Amino acid sequence: MSGLAKKVRLEDVAKIELPGGSWSRMVLNDKSVSGNQGSLGYSIFTPGTVLSPVAHEVEELAIVIAGTGELRLEEDVIHYAPGDALFIPAGVWHAVANTGNEDVIMVFAFPYPDYPVTERK
Repeated sequence: MSGLAKKVRLEDVAKIELPGGSWSRMVLNDKSVSGNQGSLGYSIFTPGTVLSPVAHEVEELAIVIAGTGELRLEEDVIHYAPGDALFIPAGVWHAVANTGNEDVIMVFAFPYPDYPVTERK
């Protein structure tokens, strides 16, 4: 029954360019698989990168693979390091910041078939 499962290589998915040479890829979504209920992405944030705040219509889950930084919320800051998992509820404004000296590598997921509807500041 291998027809029900699918492999998608990171390198086969187009980069989404971010500030400072950082980038993301939506590896598993409704463009790379069909019938999916969730999506999975991979990001690299270069040292000094601070993204603009966003709020998604669904929750976001992430795990930090490498690097250190901050998840900047409206009234709080969550410091992260390798092995830290992050839960961001739907509608919560947040911005990723790499405050370390090496790339932050983060894998993220949404309970949505692609990158969800997102507000930006």
